[in-house]
Amino acid sequence: MPGHGSEERPAAGQAAVTTKTSGTPAWARKSTLVLLVAVLALAVFGTTTQTWVTVILDPNQVGQAGAAQTALEVQGSKAATAVTALALVALAGGLAAAIAGRIARWIITAIIVLASVGIVAAAATVLANPLGAAQGAIAAATGITGSQAQVAVTAFPVLAVVAGCLLALAALLIVPAGQHWKSRTKYDTPAAGSAAATAGPVDEIDSWDRLSRGDDPT
Repeated sequence: MPGHGSEERPAAGQAAVTTKTSGTPAWARKSTLVLLVAVLALAVFGTTTQTWVTVILDPNQVGQAGAAQTALEVQGSKAATAVTALALVALAGGLAAAIAGRIARWIITAIIVLASVGIVAAAATVLANPLGAAQGAIAAATGITGSQAQVAVTAFPVLAVVAGCLLALAALLIVPAGQHWKSRTKYDTPAAGSAAATAGPVDEIDSWDRLSRGDDPT
């Protein structure tokens, strides 16, 4: 009987260790974090398709040719052209982080954070000087540059600032969360890592990568 009990205790201890090491926090799951970055980047991009600034032109300045366009709506893609491009950069970076190695994840994190800073700065510039941001659209519509007009800012530049800040915070989670992710290259995988890699939960991205290496995740 003493021998039988001694066999059960190591087995129970081994199961507890396996459960502790294989569990990944919800915030650190690769699928969750990559999806969060992608959603925030798409949210920023979506704001640029909406009206950021509404311009009320002076009929005396635009003359008869522009009298029909006294109200002009300026989309975010025109008021802050950099925001659209930076949102796409952040989206691509978030998707790339899913298959990147440890060093590459640091680089991708820096890129997404810098893109987020650019998004916030560009949207804040529109909030600070909406008439200046709308001058290009005014000149294209009326042929007059430097004209004075009444402007009204919508909520979308503010939403872009909020989404940009959240995007930067989500990007900063990539580095600590990457410690729970399975290694993607042979340089990041320790000698005994291949056996331990199969112990944790497998998401869709992990299954795809294992299939590409010739392994059957089932």
